[in-house]
Amino acid sequence: MRPADVVRVGAVGLRTRPMRAFLSALGIAIGIAAMVAVVGVSSSSRADLDRALSALGTNLLTVSPGSTLTGEEAQLPREAEAMVSRIGPVGKVSAVGLVSDAKVYRNSEVPKVETKGIAVYAARTDLPDATGAELRDGVWLNAATGAYPATVLGATAAERLGIGRADPAVKVLVGGRWFTVVGILTPAPLAPELDSAALVGWPVAESTLGFDGHATTIYARAHDDAVEDVRDVLGATANPEAPNEVEVSRPSDALAAKRAAGETFTGLLLGLGAVALLVGGVGVANTMVISVLERRSEIGLRRSLGATRGQIRTQFLTESLLLSVLGGAGGALVGALVTAGYALWRGWPVVVPSWAVAGGAAATLVIGAVAGLYPAVRASRLSPTEALAAA
Repeated sequence: MRPADVVRVGAVGLRTRPMRAFLSALGIAIGIAAMVAVVGVSSSSRADLDRALSALGTNLLTVSPGSTLTGEEAQLPREAEAMVSRIGPVGKVSAVGLVSDAKVYRNSEVPKVETKGIAVYAARTDLPDATGAELRDGVWLNAATGAYPATVLGATAAERLGIGRADPAVKVLVGGRWFTVVGILTPAPLAPELDSAALVGWPVAESTLGFDGHATTIYARAHDDAVEDVRDVLGATANPEAPNEVEVSRPSDALAAKRAAGETFTGLLLGLGAVALLVGGVGVANTMVISVLERRSEIGLRRSLGATRGQIRTQFLTESLLLSVLGGAGGALVGALVTAGYALWRGWPVVVPSWAVAGGAAATLVIGAVAGLYPAVRASRLSPTEALAAA
């Protein structure tokens, strides 16, 4: 038979039993849709993360004090920030210092124990350039406001204090003194410690809040091709007398680890999709076996009219493949639509990998062939007399 005849004959069973064909194809469609959607959503998420990393930069390094040999908390020298800035490949350097004794309250009526986990940091005026932090409202600290009671709140700190905008009339208690809220930050992915902090100027922290002037975190932007080299010398540069008491980290590594965890979770979901696909394949096989039993008279008639065993096998194998392909095509379409809808809802780039769609199509062909092989062979083995007698 010509290929067109094979397809036409193979589609007879689908046309005569449309509801059964639909339900069988639905099992395949669910499995393929699950697999395509899982891969598409995870790929879109990774694309959004890569876009964020590209915007923020992966060349940010942080320097913070570790522990001494006796287990006590170490301290960075006052000159650490200046010494780090002398490293050749380092472009931007900034720092914050924890004001440990200062607490933040919305007003004087709040109980002392309800600090809401908000830390107070002395901050340099060039901190946003180094960390990539952005303002949601208001302005950042400058040389003038940094010497007076003014503060910029992190995104989480502002939410906990119930402050939605920066305004000269909005004040908070910082270390027992009223500070004007001049700005509110957006979440800072590469410096998450700033999210739950109240940032004040370095001069006012020293003169008013009892800050000792030692940085607790130094942020350094290195040239992209020299990040690892800078990372190797940062500890010894920041504290030459005790480099072992310095911790150097790369914040973007945490985001990369988050992506790796997401990929592991994606693998789990793909396994669940594969199980759904297997269940769909069993449904197709069951449908084809029942189809052979119900169509014995048709098989006997075709055999008596000269159809060979090979043609009968081809007919039922083609029917199984068509059933699987219809389910796979529908599932791929549904999976792509789910990916697009979810990605657009989250504000992510829409990414549906072609290999996922191609892999889904290949999986449907394999499942269709495997599911239809036994029923096709069984149909071809029926003799014309046996089939017509059973009918």
